[in-house]
Amino acid sequence: MPSSPLKYAYFPGCVAQGACRELYQSTQALTQALGIELVELKTAACCGSGTFKEDSQLLEDSVNARNIALAEELQLPLLTHCSTCQGVIGHVDERLKECQKKDPAYIDQVNGLLQQEGCVPYQGSTEVKHLLYALVADYGLETIQQQVKRSLSGLRCAAFYGCYLLRAQKSMPYDDPYCPESMENLFRAVGATPVYYRGRTQCCGWPLASYATTESFKMAGMHIQEAITAGADCMVTPCPLCHLNLDSRQPEVEKVIERKLGLPVLHLPQLIALALGVKPKQLGLDRHIVSTRPVLEKLGL
Repeated sequence: MPSSPLKYAYFPGCVAQGACRELYQSTQALTQALGIELVELKTAACCGSGTFKEDSQLLEDSVNARNIALAEELQLPLLTHCSTCQGVIGHVDERLKECQKKDPAYIDQVNGLLQQEGCVPYQGSTEVKHLLYALVADYGLETIQQQVKRSLSGLRCAAFYGCYLLRAQKSMPYDDPYCPESMENLFRAVGATPVYYRGRTQCCGWPLASYATTESFKMAGMHIQEAITAGADCMVTPCPLCHLNLDSRQPEVEKVIERKLGLPVLHLPQLIALALGVKPKQLGLDRHIVSTRPVLEKLGL
């Protein structure tokens, strides 16, 4: 176990509380199983998923400075379980920390807006960390391996990192943004076999979905086909927006590419929690569009 219990200010994001409720459910189950304490930031706002800055960089910075300040007030790191939230909030944190040194007047402008709303100011005193990196870097792979109650031996998992988690921020202290291994190492720790394929670090196509739907679905279909060809039993993603394009829209993707796919797509905490002995029903595995039954049958569940 870590030398002291892990505790985070938890930013669940909006997708995990709506369309991907099973992510919220499985994150709670996983952290409880590991003894990780989450203090949910119930008054936090949507990060904007990268769209706020299309209208105003100041808007994106101010909204997310407030989110970060809520965690700072608790003197805790801000934990996300969404690659998009991590990319947006983490990048805002990086930019504002740079401004503290190079453009303090901008920080004053941001904090002035927060003050008008009765919010605590941004200080740049904490960090923004995705659940994946909390597991790998804070909890530790060896410690997770020791907690395994149900080995995932024989299950072939294709990681789908997506783009925001890897390359939205300037620095990536926990992994290589172009050749990552953190998810694959986590798979190995719980007994699963990693499957490598070209598209695992590329965009899922979600950002295109509202104005170039066919192209978006072709991108998703290409990644899913590559994973299937590589022998994957399932894809595993750390991002609910990627999950929407890869799982929820897979039937539509099939129509566009004119090919049957049927590949289950799991959220990262669902997979790890299964290895810790959590029951599938507690993880919302029955909520997926593409049935997760083949995964459970392979594990004898």
